[in-house]
Amino acid sequence: MNKLISLVVPCFNEQETVPLFYKALEKVKPQLRGNELEYIFIDDGSRDDTLKELKDLQQEDPEHVHYVSFSRNFGKEAALYAGLSYSTGDYVAVMDVDLQDPPEQLAEMLAGIEDEGYDVVGTRRTDRSGEPPIRSFFSNMFYKIINKISNTPILDGVRDYRLMTRQVVDSIIKLSEYNRFSKGLFSWVGFKTKYLEYQNRDRVAGNTSWSFWKLFKYSLDGIVNFSDAPLSLASFVGLFSFIGSCIAMFFIIIRKLIYGGSVDGWASIVTIVLLVGGMQLFCLGIVGKYIANIYLEAKHRPIYIVREKK
Repeated sequence: MNKLISLVVPCFNEQETVPLFYKALEKVKPQLRGNELEYIFIDDGSRDDTLKELKDLQQEDPEHVHYVSFSRNFGKEAALYAGLSYSTGDYVAVMDVDLQDPPEQLAEMLAGIEDEGYDVVGTRRTDRSGEPPIRSFFSNMFYKIINKISNTPILDGVRDYRLMTRQVVDSIIKLSEYNRFSKGLFSWVGFKTKYLEYQNRDRVAGNTSWSFWKLFKYSLDGIVNFSDAPLSLASFVGLFSFIGSCIAMFFIIIRKLIYGGSVDGWASIVTIVLLVGGMQLFCLGIVGKYIANIYLEAKHRPIYIVREKK
């Protein structure tokens, strides 16, 4: 019996890539063992003609193309969650619209689930060719750090691009937290998972909306959401500062008793004050990040707001 594959596609200012993406996926459909393919495009508050392109596609293929348009830009994590929530397929795939995710691998993913019994078949890049060296360096450092401090393993180079069974998707939808890091959530729910490797690809058109600063903030969210190690680090820094202060105080007292003079030099005093003050602010910043996440969760605001859909 043929099954339905829902393809979740987040879009933000992707008017050039939407038509190219649809054509590329239509070419792959004959390889999907006769299973039906439905598109669920999520317009994440685009400011160009992305929504117009999606409406044109929906009119062209109303049976298989659906779109959900947000009232504003809520971010890719919200778009992914919305797409999973609106999906109805027996299998659900998540894919970027810029075609950096190879469409031809969908057939291999499907074989992994139907023939090999996997619940999830994901993808990971084997290289970062075409990326700025500094961006690749920080990406590699992020994966090394988070895998050392978190109990949830996240493979280096893993992508959101994956095919999942309905059971896996329903498990992820239940995780309705406001502060989301999908790479971690996909791994946290578990299930039998396989990864396919591929070499990095360039965008087919347009420019990425992911700046270095956005990626840095996203990595911080991932660390905070899946590890309490930064809080332990803050405690360690505070303890180290306290012990250092006690040693310094003991040294000053002994010196006073032996030599009868006080320590000279304002520079050394100012340096110590700045050092301790800096460590305190650093620790407060770490604690503040966790408190901010708690604050946002406590508001119970919706993850996204839909303006229109079809």
